[in-house]
Amino acid sequence: MNKLLMSLALCVATMTAYSQSSPHDMQFDKLAPRWDEAVPLGNGLLGALIWQKGDHLRFSLDRADLWDMRPMKGLHRKEFSYQWVIGQVEKKDYKPVQQYFDAPYDNEAAPSKIPGGALEFDTRSWGPVQSVHLTLANAVCEVNWKNGTRLKTFVDADKPLGWFRFENVNGDLAPQLLAPQYQGKVTNSGDPVGGDDLSRLGYQQGSIIETGNSITYHQAGWNGFTYDINVRWKKVNATTIEGVWSISSQYPGQPLNVKAEKVTAATASTNFSQQLLAHSSWWQHFWSKSAIHVPDTLLEKQWYLEQYKFGAAARKDAPPISLQAVWTADNGRIAPWKGDYHHDLNTQLSYWPAYSANHLEEAMGYLNHLEKNKANYQRYTKTYFGTTGIAVPGVTTLDGTEMGGWIQYSLSPTVSSWLGQHYYLQWRYSMDQKFLKEKAYPWMKGAASFLESITIINAAGHRQLKISSSPEINDNDLSAWFPQNTNYDLALMKFTFSKAAELATALKLPAEAAHWNKILAQFDDFALSPNQELMFAPTMSYNQSHRHFSHMMAIHPLGLIKWEDGAAAQTIIKNSIHLTDSMGPDYWCGYSYSWMANLKARAKDGEGAAKDLQIFARAFCSINSFHLNGDQTKSGLSKFQYRPFTLEGNFAFAAGLQEMLLQSYAGFIAIMPAIPAAWNDVSFENLRAEGAFLLSAKKDGGQVAEVKIVAEKGGRTRLKLPFKTYLAASNKGFDIKNTEDGFLELTGKPGAVLVLKNGYE
Repeated sequence: MNKLLMSLALCVATMTAYSQSSPHDMQFDKLAPRWDEAVPLGNGLLGALIWQKGDHLRFSLDRADLWDMRPMKGLHRKEFSYQWVIGQVEKKDYKPVQQYFDAPYDNEAAPSKIPGGALEFDTRSWGPVQSVHLTLANAVCEVNWKNGTRLKTFVDADKPLGWFRFENVNGDLAPQLLAPQYQGKVTNSGDPVGGDDLSRLGYQQGSIIETGNSITYHQAGWNGFTYDINVRWKKVNATTIEGVWSISSQYPGQPLNVKAEKVTAATASTNFSQQLLAHSSWWQHFWSKSAIHVPDTLLEKQWYLEQYKFGAAARKDAPPISLQAVWTADNGRIAPWKGDYHHDLNTQLSYWPAYSANHLEEAMGYLNHLEKNKANYQRYTKTYFGTTGIAVPGVTTLDGTEMGGWIQYSLSPTVSSWLGQHYYLQWRYSMDQKFLKEKAYPWMKGAASFLESITIINAAGHRQLKISSSPEINDNDLSAWFPQNTNYDLALMKFTFSKAAELATALKLPAEAAHWNKILAQFDDFALSPNQELMFAPTMSYNQSHRHFSHMMAIHPLGLIKWEDGAAAQTIIKNSIHLTDSMGPDYWCGYSYSWMANLKARAKDGEGAAKDLQIFARAFCSINSFHLNGDQTKSGLSKFQYRPFTLEGNFAFAAGLQEMLLQSYAGFIAIMPAIPAAWNDVSFENLRAEGAFLLSAKKDGGQVAEVKIVAEKGGRTRLKLPFKTYLAASNKGFDIKNTEDGFLELTGKPGAVLVLKNGYE
């Protein structure tokens, strides 16, 4: 075996040998007593949570497109206009804006993501549980009871099905199919975090019909929307029972989905073991895409758990990752923040790790969703902003319709710019020319055209928004609007025009590139304090502990201020991070620590990045690795001590560790640019760099010993040498040019492979 891979051998072996337990697996000695500690299973469309409710085994079932999409009450009144809001801000009469556009989000139950239902099994006679094991290698949950009964269950990796198999069962065993509590006492908490009662949706309780060994639940929702859950089961032998479940949804005017009952009936000719083979094959392929090994076992395990959740929550042909993805709350209440699509950071952070972890296919689910809803975004752009191009609401339903909320972010004019970064990253990491021409550039061009139309040239000759904001800074108050560009909006606008020009150049459209560059040159510099710290805005320094690092967008994720740019940029980066750290984490959420780790990795601060990732994993996650937002240790790491579950912190964590191991945003590839000095033995396999290059590397005994680079599409890149001298141990298809600054210029044919070894050997 290649020396590079030896340190990964044990990890890879345990990820592919399903009968063995990996140190990354989820293992408990009892079932969780609550839904947000449950074992999560999923395939991007369907999800299940395995836990114990009272004295019954419970499967909480979910489907990503179960939505109540009634229009937000009162939102689309005649005042629904960006120009009207500007007028209200200018005359300092802001209460009507809050009443019309903010309040409905808190006060109305819908639109909202809704749960599916649940299966329960009466396990009281089996005695206590002995072990619970989620095998990450093939996404199978196994539960063993002390009396010898065993459950194995999985959600099929690429079919709308969930499977279960009970072994060593004495007597009969039948599931109960339970509906959500759509009827009951109606209360209005006005709390989008805690969630209102499901009964506020006003549905009539659906029907549950049992026919032999099959149960179907049919539920009607708002405006003709319906969904069905079906479960069917059979006795394989005297002590073994197998079953399958599915959920189907139907929207009026949309193509019909195959009903759940037909989906499960089609499995009659197969069985649990046969389907497990195909399911396991999908996961084996998923895990083959990348691997890491770091000496911090907490961080390494958390990274694998994040990769697992990403594999369970993301598919190119399924709805993208919402706040809770396919694990909507099963507590009789509407999910935290309505389980919606929050584009002020939540969706964006959820896809950060996809690119360098080499999961571009799954990441396309996000962009396919945006493409599917483009006409709706253009309708919103015309209705609210009164112009053309592409603007996207910051808070949306499944089909991209605006939902209101604090409009500084929910109706922000730069949302489509941040979303555009994901188009850009998909292009840079894939170098897919078809994608560039048909999706990436059209999106960036639409976002740039929109911004050009709504910005003005101020008295100083600089381009700006009439009113600007920085997400969640000063909440939804009048003071949250600034008469100058905030650093948040400015960074996103600069990014948009810069990348529009870059993509136009790549498509050989010089006139369009020149136009975007001309607009880019009209923007002012970022607002800095006298101490060279990034400010919120020219009139507001960073002066408060806050969960959203909007003022530092130019550092990360946008990379407009780069450490590699030299001393001036490094001063801004170091001082801005230091100020944010010194202000304290009182009002940070878990995702704040994950984001800060990414920032520190860009600042080449491996110790600082690792520390923040450790805090996230230790203090802000449930036992099942779900990000719970608040400090669960209650040890002063945040004044938020609540536990609403959202996913963006999890995936930003994975991205942070990847940033420590590999960076390519600055025009070259850097190997392990931000790892702690004490990490003597580190390795990774097939992390992806911009330019569609795959990297593997091994650090042994404190020195990088070997680097492997594969040119997937061919092309040119620069590699910062991680050792003083090197040997080209193997070279198939690369042209190597030495430079005097510690870099190699590499030009490779498609599929070229180069292995470099440290020259000390």
